Amino acid sequence: MELLLRINHARSMSTAAPAPAPPSSPSSKVPVGARKVGRKVVMMSPGFVYEPYSIREPISFWKRWFTPSGWKRTKEDIVLEMKNAYAVSRLRKKTGYTKNQFYDHAFKIYKEANMLMVRGDTSSLRKILTERMHSTVKNGVKRRQSRWSSVHWELVEPAVSIRTLRARMIGLDKNDLDKAFVQLTLEFVTKQKFEAYNSKGDVVYGDKSKEVSKNMSDYLEF
Repeated sequence: MELLLRINHARSMSTAAPAPAPPSSPSSKVPVGARKVGRKVVMMSPGFVYEPYSIREPISFWKRWFTPSGWKRTKEDIVLEMKNAYAVSRLRKKTGYTKNQFYDHAFKIYKEANMLMVRGDTSSLRKILTERMHSTVKNGVKRRQSRWSSVHWELVEPAVSIRTLRARMIGLDKNDLDKAFVQLTLEFVTKQKFEAYNSKGDVVYGDKSKEVSKNMSDYLEF
């Protein structure tokens, strides 16, 4: 993975973010993946991505509506959208989730993760990434440092666009829907600036005075 610069390509990252659950009685059982604080059960990230997002291949109108494979694909797409709607609906009902507020918070995490990668601060990255993603990022930072002595990275704000591509609700207790967590896949389309230097401080790649020629598309799991 080229973790800092991908022209006309996409990056994928997963983050570990806590989400509060409603109060429970002292005698309630604490589900796996949670920690009990007083009388509240706080759900923590399970550290994995449920149904990882993958870009759906475009399908023509004629193939979609006039072939068996197209009918199957249409059915699958409808089921996926129903899952998205249900997860967001439950999230909004139980937490007061609002898209704009969440996007603002998610964008801050996205920017922070990139800045930490630029600085090579893998210890701080451990606090906001899942274990698997942290390992991938750590290896990517090592490869970058073996190639360039240092880099300049800058995010041009605001983002060109942010959108939710997938929402999934994962229950921990089939008899209690409140014992669950939601994973959201977000796409960030942004403009960025990049410049790399050798051990002498000479510019060997990029130009920090100019935006990268094409918008960057990054995919993050929250």
